[in-house]
Amino acid sequence: MNESLLLWGVLFGAIGLGYFIYGKKQRAVVPLLSGLALMGLPYLVASSWLLVFLGIAIAALPYFVRN
Repeated sequence: MNESLLLWGVLFGAIGLGYFIYGKKQRAVVPLLSGLALMGLPYLVASSWLLVFLGIAIAALPYFVRN
């Protein structure tokens, strides 16, 4: 594990926590699931580039998919 992977994981985990809290309070499924995915993503991905690509894609998902 290198420093960039750790920092990107913290960043996407924080964004995921924000989505999770927002989705829970608003009872919106897409931000809730996106938040869970963003919080779990750093545990599953071992490449920094793949983490950044998937993190950006999942973080943008609630903007394009509306309930």
